[in-house]
Amino acid sequence: MNPSLDALDVILRDVIAPHAAATDAGAFPDAAIAALGAAGLLGLVTPAAHGGLGQPLPVAAEAVQRVAQVCGSTAMVLCMHLSGATVLAALGSDEVNRDVAAGRHLSTLAFSEASSRSHFWAPSSTATPHGADFLLDARKSWVTSASRATAYVWSSLPAQAEGMSTLWLVPRDAPGLSRPAAGFDGLGLRGNDSTPVRADGVRVPRSALLGADGGGFDLMMGVVLPTFNVLVASCSLGLMEAAVSKSAAHVSATRLSSTGGALADLPTIRAHLARMRIQTDLVHSLWRDTTSALAEDRPDAMLRVLEVKAAAGESALEVAATAMRVCGGAAFRKEVGVERIFRDVQAASVMGPTTDVLWDFIGKAAAGLPLF
Repeated sequence: MNPSLDALDVILRDVIAPHAAATDAGAFPDAAIAALGAAGLLGLVTPAAHGGLGQPLPVAAEAVQRVAQVCGSTAMVLCMHLSGATVLAALGSDEVNRDVAAGRHLSTLAFSEASSRSHFWAPSSTATPHGADFLLDARKSWVTSASRATAYVWSSLPAQAEGMSTLWLVPRDAPGLSRPAAGFDGLGLRGNDSTPVRADGVRVPRSALLGADGGGFDLMMGVVLPTFNVLVASCSLGLMEAAVSKSAAHVSATRLSSTGGALADLPTIRAHLARMRIQTDLVHSLWRDTTSALAEDRPDAMLRVLEVKAAAGESALEVAATAMRVCGGAAFRKEVGVERIFRDVQAASVMGPTTDVLWDFIGKAAAGLPLF
């Protein structure tokens, strides 16, 4: 294990696990985020020059995967934070990066819009010049940690330049931003505080630009997409690992009164467990190969980036459904633990880029067609 993650085991045991049920009931994982920040883990990808740990993507992926084994909501909050923090590490100010490293800045992405659906790289929100500043107007459909993040890594159409999009850093409490009072009440990942965010004439200075005006598409494809896809896959993989372990524990401990044997003594049960284990291990191998491809700048790196989120998301759906089947009626009780996993795995396949969009891109690549 990477020494940068030494503190994570204690946080998982003493903070995240005890709060997991409350987080699943809808409470934001404030204590977990505070503990991660105090341990320096919110600065996992922040450069050491700013006080961060300066770790590469595989270490961030390992952290998210391990958190997801204990709490899917907390893992998704961490996933979105590290995705935003990666952008800030490349383009954010020294002050912002120091705050991330010190655990004072929780980041997230604000890309999703109802008008562009899963085509997150093509926003319709606008940035209008206003003197020396800009006015942002948008209807963001889903922003994780919407009411808790310090600031959003925000996308819009270019303000003045050519190009598909521009990225900004927008403070959560900027005048003109609004969120539904009701908060998030969904099927799974119930504690991730994901809500729509509306911007009505939100005034930001030129210094809020992340990169060049009109340069958002290149940043999304070259920085955000590899990080985001790998980290969402890490969430799915962690949930799969939890589903396998909880199912195995249940069938090993549950006995048939008629024979005295355990459910694990039944060949059909073991066959289902075997399928779950194989699917999880296959995703784990692809996940590792994806980070290797990125680190080595291999020609197939972007293909792996597209594949890993699709494969992990779809496999997690199958593994979680099998866990419900293996554990039978007991699976519907919260104490077994698999029903929460079943709910939490549903999100990845419909988070942009959705599995269907990824399949289309992968099919284009296989057929030798341009992706865009």
